[in-house]
Amino acid sequence: MTFNVARLRVKELAKALSVDSPEIIATCTLLQIAASSPLSSLTVEQSKEIIDYIQKTKPKQNIDEE
Repeated sequence: MTFNVARLRVKELAKALSVDSPEIIATCTLLQIAASSPLSSLTVEQSKEIIDYIQKTKPKQNIDEE
């Protein structure tokens, strides 16, 4: 039996987006995605939904600020 389902942990997505895990979990709550800890797994579709939401709500930072 083989499963080819790509999954991403909340903490990995948070790191990739340069945000804290609690922010990702809060976003999951708003989007009605089941994720309660940094070790919760997200599907590719859920990850895309979270990324889209965060990009729309978080103001873009200037490169000079980093």
